[in-house]
Amino acid sequence: MNKVIAIQGAEGSNHHKVARDFYGTSIELKECMSFDILVDSLLDKSATYGVMAIENTIAGSIIPNYALIDNNNLHIIGEEYLNIHHHLMALKGQKIEDLKEVWSHPMALLQCKAFFKKYPYIKLVEDVDTAEVAKRISKENLVGIGAIAPKIAAEIFNLEVIEDEIQTIQDNSTRFVIVQTEEPENGIDQINKASLKFQLNHKRGSLAAILNVLSDCKMSLTKIQSLPVIETPWKYSFFVDITFDVYKDYEKAIKIIEIMAEEFKILGTYKNGRR
Repeated sequence: MNKVIAIQGAEGSNHHKVARDFYGTSIELKECMSFDILVDSLLDKSATYGVMAIENTIAGSIIPNYALIDNNNLHIIGEEYLNIHHHLMALKGQKIEDLKEVWSHPMALLQCKAFFKKYPYIKLVEDVDTAEVAKRISKENLVGIGAIAPKIAAEIFNLEVIEDEIQTIQDNSTRFVIVQTEEPENGIDQINKASLKFQLNHKRGSLAAILNVLSDCKMSLTKIQSLPVIETPWKYSFFVDITFDVYKDYEKAIKIIEIMAEEFKILGTYKNGRR
């Protein structure tokens, strides 16, 4: 039976590419136009796994997605890092001089703004998704309209890439996490990374004490992100990612943090996806 993977966006999007990289091509996609809908598809069992962008080297952390994972008790079972490339595409036979408008996701438009300064006659139009725009151009045979999307979208929807790599910042990477509703079954020999969440009291040095524990237990801190506790003004939850070489060191760190923290939760244990 094919795996049903929920992605944010449409076929041909970066989320689709990550799903293929992680699970291979024999998958069934469930396209979701928002992360909330993606999570709902996991909760109602219409999808088995979800692919969610969690942070970007330009835009930083995607804070609402941390809350979605936490509030819905999702489990992180893996991660992928993807270099983001933006390509200008349109119906075959068209040149950039033929385009009147270019449609794409607001972030894609922002990241390609410098390129379009050379073409002031082209109107940039914000849309819901990169690949969905490419699909619409192909399906409706829209002449004079271009899309900014991953190259995979041009291949799938039979469009022609007019300009390659039009993003202003060339080294732009996004981290994606793979989530599910069930607890992961990764064995000890299959994991070297964990995502944790904890809340601390207001005592001075409480966060520093936790960080010292991680260091003493030979944990490498790769990410720390704070998120407000809505019910308690000026109180925060901390989300951290740690990597480790020895599982017993990780177990020791967890046992100590469980005692020190007011609230503690393991969001996932998995294999470090960084290449």
